[in-house]
Amino acid sequence: MHIPVLKEEVLHFLSPQPNEDFVDCTAGEGGHTEAILERNGPLGRVLAIEWDPELFSVLLEKSKKEKRIVPVNDSYTLIEEIAVRKGFSSVSGILFDLGFSSFHVDRSGRGFSFMRKEPLDMRYNKNNPLTAYDIVNKYKEKDIEYILKKWGDEKYAKEIAHKIVLERREDPIETTTRLAEIVKRVIPERHKENLKIHCATRTFQALRIAVNGELMGIESALPDAFKILKKEGRMVIICFHEGEERVVKKFLRSHKKNIKLLTKDPVVPTIAETNKNIRSRSAKLYSLMKK
Repeated sequence: MHIPVLKEEVLHFLSPQPNEDFVDCTAGEGGHTEAILERNGPLGRVLAIEWDPELFSVLLEKSKKEKRIVPVNDSYTLIEEIAVRKGFSSVSGILFDLGFSSFHVDRSGRGFSFMRKEPLDMRYNKNNPLTAYDIVNKYKEKDIEYILKKWGDEKYAKEIAHKIVLERREDPIETTTRLAEIVKRVIPERHKENLKIHCATRTFQALRIAVNGELMGIESALPDAFKILKKEGRMVIICFHEGEERVVKKFLRSHKKNIKLLTKDPVVPTIAETNKNIRSRSAKLYSLMKK
């Protein structure tokens, strides 16, 4: 079952009022979108943007029943153009729930998780020509190292990249489980004992970000989204790892003269929420109001 992360906190900071329009830039299966629609009726709408065609089909079905959902199958990097085209050029609130969804891990079969044997794909949208397989099997060793270090903050990026290149000479690395096992063999035992996460987590994160251009997309989308936010409109951003958080903080610093921070420190899930939804444990919520 899909559980929207920090739902009550999102509603608190977005503060939807009757007849206001909002944009959910990462609509997924529509959990946050539906929560907003419960507050902004009877005429308020939500522009629900979702890049993944499979998830978009869920939104499309929901929009047939709830006409105030305006679904768009595209990337949020095009938010300004999409908003103008769909009649959302001035909105009361915008939500970015970054990262990947439970659907991608549990049901997509595209290799987002190292916990099950799947092909190394990691694309949110299959129109994207680049896959994780391409990076792992075709990129130069120094480029793989760069990706793991830059987008995974992986301490052993050099050693993992070297081992990947050695292994692929024997046979192409085609599955998540083989890649995870390669990483596991590289990481020293003493380091594994101190890790709070699986030793392959950072490698998989880095590949996913590289395949989908995530951080560059966020960096361009946040200022574009800010343009369509009306005065005293609110923006909520939920990030899940240090790379996303760095981009968000950079955006907040660059716009500090034009915003009022609604979160002095990032809001994190309660123990009750993490017990109910373990994947929410790394979530951090930032919110602002446009002056």
